[in-house]
Amino acid sequence: MAKVEILLPAMGEGIIEATITKWLVNVGDKVEEDQSIVEVATDKVDSEIPAPQDGIIEKLLFNENDIPKVGDTIVVLNTNGSEIDQSKDIEEEIKSDKNTIIKNIPAIDIILKTKPEEQISEQIIYKTPNGKFLSPLVRNIAEKEDISVNELDKINGSGNTGRITKKDIVNYLNTRTSTGIDPKAKARLQEETPVQHISKPQISKEQIYSGGEYEIIEMDRMRKLIAEHMIHSKQISPHVTSFIETDVTNIVNWRNKNKDLILEKENIKLTFTPIFIEATVKALKNFPMINVSVDGDNIIKKKNINIGIATALPSGNLIVPVIKNADRLNLMGIASNVNDLASRARENKLIPDEIQGGTFTITNFGTFGNTTGTPIINQPQVAILGIGAIVKKPAVIETPAGDAIAIRHIMILSLAYDHRVVDGALGGMFLKRISDYLEDFDFKRNV
Repeated sequence: MAKVEILLPAMGEGIIEATITKWLVNVGDKVEEDQSIVEVATDKVDSEIPAPQDGIIEKLLFNENDIPKVGDTIVVLNTNGSEIDQSKDIEEEIKSDKNTIIKNIPAIDIILKTKPEEQISEQIIYKTPNGKFLSPLVRNIAEKEDISVNELDKINGSGNTGRITKKDIVNYLNTRTSTGIDPKAKARLQEETPVQHISKPQISKEQIYSGGEYEIIEMDRMRKLIAEHMIHSKQISPHVTSFIETDVTNIVNWRNKNKDLILEKENIKLTFTPIFIEATVKALKNFPMINVSVDGDNIIKKKNINIGIATALPSGNLIVPVIKNADRLNLMGIASNVNDLASRARENKLIPDEIQGGTFTITNFGTFGNTTGTPIINQPQVAILGIGAIVKKPAVIETPAGDAIAIRHIMILSLAYDHRVVDGALGGMFLKRISDYLEDFDFKRNV
């Protein structure tokens, strides 16, 4: 009987696991090639996994809300259309050394069968016996500080669905007294995570529900993730924001003159965003220390310039598709990418790789008529550019006959940056350079 094991595929750079959100088939169902069989979700995007060929679903190896790793078998497909043989199970291969390979066994069984309560080693997988998810960071801290599985199970996770976060485990270490934790290790961990000293404001239920009538709306999964990421960013990066006014009259006039021609010639609806991206890319080339990330005491200087574009979704949530290697594209190439990614983002058709690997992000407050704002950095980047609405204003301009007052198209740019690695001088010069590129835009530029 021919069988095919369907694996959890690679979901993009840096993604090692995904959550099974919904099975679209049941055991015994007949499926056709390319038919979607399961919905999975990563931190950023939802995806569907299709059947590689026709067949009958023989086994579903994970339940909804389970978190398999990339490369795990999640479905067994019987491809010859025969009756399902219920008597045969997938072979479990378990080696006794520390490099144990455990296949197709729920994480709770792995922990109970292979690990004594008092030990913590490479054999910790990704769930506690009671099903609490353990991220790689939490597992590393647990191994480093000799925290047992049962201890982890007692920690009240503050993350999504009770997930244990870095803050939770550090707070636990602060109050842990029974195991004689090494004070030097504890001090080192606290030094690496100074944000854990920030206390959470205590708000009573009475305060939350006071004020008269109300409606309770549960956050959806994406909104919970956005909330968690925003808090995470503010805790990691000391945010500083600089602002500058920019005269974009030349850009407005050039676009008004050429947008219909571009639509006819290139079949591209040209917005202002590609022009802002083009200027930002030029400035990043001039100031490469903005195009970096931080890893402990190391600054990781990125060679590629990948621009993330914050995109509002019909649900009210936010997603950030990424234009890879934006410095290698001309204006029309950038415009084509922007339109394509934004359109597919709103239709929930992005693939995971298209929202990974950004090195700098742009968010446009002007879309909603806001003149400016203070954006939150998209980790692990160190800066984000906010674009305000373009507004007609009286401005002083220099002419051969002297200064004059004229109506100009003015916008405010805001740059939020990580003060650990970007000082005011660097942030200010970078923002001024973007403004200069926009103000010096050639009105006579060819399409």
